[in-house]
Amino acid sequence: MTADTVALSAVEAPVVRRSDVVVVGGGPAGVSAAVAAARSGASVTLLERYSALGGLAAGGMVLVLDDMCNADEITVTGLVDEYIERMQSQGLAVYPPPQERVSSPEMWAKWGRWGTFDFHSHADPKPICYAVAFDPDGWKRVSNDLVRESGVHLRLHSWFSRPVVEDGVMRGVVCETKNGPQAVLGEVVIDSTGDIDVASRVGAPYAHDRYIVTLVFRLGNVDTDTAGRFEQENPREARAINRKVKRMLGGAWELWWLKTPIPGVVWCNCPHMTGYDGVDPESMTAAEFDARSRIAEAVAYVRENLPGFENCYLLDVAEQMGVRQSRLLDGEYVVTKDDITARRHFEDSVARGRDYYYPFRAMVPRNVEQLLVAGRHYSATPDAQRISREIPPCMSMGQAAGIAASLAVEQNIRVRDVEPAQIQKRMREQGADPGDVPSPDATIDEGSVVPR
Repeated sequence: MTADTVALSAVEAPVVRRSDVVVVGGGPAGVSAAVAAARSGASVTLLERYSALGGLAAGGMVLVLDDMCNADEITVTGLVDEYIERMQSQGLAVYPPPQERVSSPEMWAKWGRWGTFDFHSHADPKPICYAVAFDPDGWKRVSNDLVRESGVHLRLHSWFSRPVVEDGVMRGVVCETKNGPQAVLGEVVIDSTGDIDVASRVGAPYAHDRYIVTLVFRLGNVDTDTAGRFEQENPREARAINRKVKRMLGGAWELWWLKTPIPGVVWCNCPHMTGYDGVDPESMTAAEFDARSRIAEAVAYVRENLPGFENCYLLDVAEQMGVRQSRLLDGEYVVTKDDITARRHFEDSVARGRDYYYPFRAMVPRNVEQLLVAGRHYSATPDAQRISREIPPCMSMGQAAGIAASLAVEQNIRVRDVEPAQIQKRMREQGADPGDVPSPDATIDEGSVVPR
């Protein structure tokens, strides 16, 4: 021990599970990876540090699924469709029918406060599009059902601690638990932690940046009809009140409150806070305190000043801070902002978002074998990641990673050597769009694949 460091002794961890595929992180990308791998015939263990699955969709309460369509073309499909269908059957998901996905004052009045609009558009009003408002507990329940039905072995309350590596090859991971350290071994490991916790600790190159963080909250007992009518009849006064609320919260997207499938309950994707580091405990502690102070001030103000909110109360605050960016993989290919804005299509595209594509190489770390990443921490520049990190596309990426891992085990090859065409084929078989067929507005980048 020195004044600044403590030497840790070697720790022996019992092996509690062996699987073909080990997925670390049970958020939307991780569940998608685990379920896809299991449906492809692999044995799978899914590790999650919290008490429930769902990540930022559930624990972070990011309650609109968007970035799923390119004009009228629905581009993100697969497991996200199953979530939507199952939640809708329980009355816990709402989205506009095709005939109402237009730009008009009438449709904006009907659907705008659900958050189901194209936030990239500069039209006024913004066009209503295919996007889905949902309930966080519904997401948890569907996650549990999918994992159980597919035969995934789930271990909650298991916090990733260190990788198990042998001669540069991933062999599994060690998790901290109430019973002490425990090892889970596998042929392929998928890092879906959101911050490349696994890849960064195994020595894969990465970049470290930061963006807005948000602690989402929900309000109960809101008369949304009265609030909506006030905005329609008193637009100038409503804008002034909403501007003041957003200043209190430090910023928010265009609409600071949105409807949910539960009558009288609204969710607030704010406060938006800058300057915090999503992987620094001291910074995140300060962010939690900052957010709750802002929330309390804003709730008190709207109770006094915003019609429809007179009797509202703070229903809950998200269990997880919404970190949008922290560590980003520096993988076999780094996606750039130009790739996203030019809608560049890659020969090895295996997943896609709104009008952009994820090449398989952007999920493959350098300097380590048998490891993939899936989720917001994929290999991209910070400015590219900020516009390509929404939940449904990350689910598509997770589904592709799970399929790639299962193919590597099935063929007894390195996961980086799996043919993208095989991933694309199996994605199609599982109902997902891997981006193998570019949209008409794509920029075709033939010859982008680096020979392996």
